Amino acid sequence: MQEKPVDFDDLDESGLWEHYRLKVDAGQSPMRIDKYLSNRIDNASRSKIQAAADAGNILVNKSQVKSNYKVKPNDDIQIVMDYPRREIEIIPEDISLDIVYEDDQVIVINKQPGLVVHPGHGNYTGTLVNALAYYYKDLPLFNSEDPRPGLVHRIDKETSGLMVIAKTELAKNKLSLQFYNKTTQRKYQAIIWGNPKEKAGTISGNIGRSHSNRQVFTVFPEGDNGKHAVTHYKLIEELGYVNLVECQLETGRTHQIRVHMKFLGHPIFNDSNYGGDQILRGTTFTKYKQFVQNCFKVLPRQALHAKLLGFIHPTTGEELIFDSELPNDMQMVIERWRNYIANRG
Repeated sequence: MQEKPVDFDDLDESGLWEHYRLKVDAGQSPMRIDKYLSNRIDNASRSKIQAAADAGNILVNKSQVKSNYKVKPNDDIQIVMDYPRREIEIIPEDISLDIVYEDDQVIVINKQPGLVVHPGHGNYTGTLVNALAYYYKDLPLFNSEDPRPGLVHRIDKETSGLMVIAKTELAKNKLSLQFYNKTTQRKYQAIIWGNPKEKAGTISGNIGRSHSNRQVFTVFPEGDNGKHAVTHYKLIEELGYVNLVECQLETGRTHQIRVHMKFLGHPIFNDSNYGGDQILRGTTFTKYKQFVQNCFKVLPRQALHAKLLGFIHPTTGEELIFDSELPNDMQMVIERWRNYIANRG
């Protein structure tokens, strides 16, 4: 698979990368671009600039350049880099990781629900990054000063499933291109409320933070607020008042599947942020309500799992595809709904 230049106009909202655009002054004398950018971007060392260039993350006049390129007057420079390190000390913590694959460049893990990916407000310890800092304490990329080492994408705290983490700066930059260019494969499975009118379809709608509640996201009219987002879905199994669906991401916005399924009228089962923790379909019988409440207790989170992940290895060029089983909590709830359907007659 041939890598194409990063689409700087359609970056996702993972919060892991930063986009800079600079116009070179008309009077600028020739200067290496790594030196030029390190002088103009806060907390950006020449080595970090060089790593971005090596991965093809620097464009000059829409063309990729190397770190020895000499800037010229009126050059239009675009660059994507990971965010400057914040004043958060990462404390290595011995947290169990379900490792699916590992080599000298990448590690693929199956993240358990309830694990926050990286430190932030209210979650400064006990995160995936704390676990990685312990596991990779001898690797230079994983040190106490960087709150997001190796991260090129993330999944929500209560979502389970597959993630790839870079172990080198080169891998981090190479993988980031694939996520931005939408050349990775990402398939999720979710239990949703109700029966979509179409058993397979595409949900397209700009996603952005809600104006009324900044903790959640919503779909806005095209061309208005938010950023372009596309989710493809198909029905996997009918379970009565809920259904098991597969969702394939074309873009990677925050909470994308959760927001799009609510927009479709079928929130994810027990998704407290988007209304799925209410009984949205079914009967009014007390016995049924108790059945659903018991399912909520078995699966005390949104029923969403990152099941399949595919990408091109950053150094070998080999296509790697990983698939994971649904976690026990989702499997148990699915089995309960199967039994409910079989016995309700």
